[in-house]
Amino acid sequence: MPELKIYLSEELKNEFKKRSMETFGYGRGSISKAAEEAIQRWTAERERLIQDIVPAKESVRLLRGMLKHVKEDSVELQHQAGKIRAERARAKCF
Repeated sequence: MPELKIYLSEELKNEFKKRSMETFGYGRGSISKAAEEAIQRWTAERERLIQDIVPAKESVRLLRGMLKHVKEDSVELQHQAGKIRAERARAKCF
């Protein structure tokens, strides 16, 4: 089986060893079993997170479809947004 060397803080290392041996026994391989399980869970969680993210190209395509009716360019829209924020800020003050 391939080897993977990692560096942990002393506190985390001791806690991991303690929990590994409590779970998998005090024999040979208990720390490796716990590490393999932890890494599998971590990679599966990351895979789920990646699948939930919409690819950037798809996001742009979706936005273009939503904004087809808008005639102003991006600079004009930024100016309008600034005016709206200023009006809202003034309304909160009074």
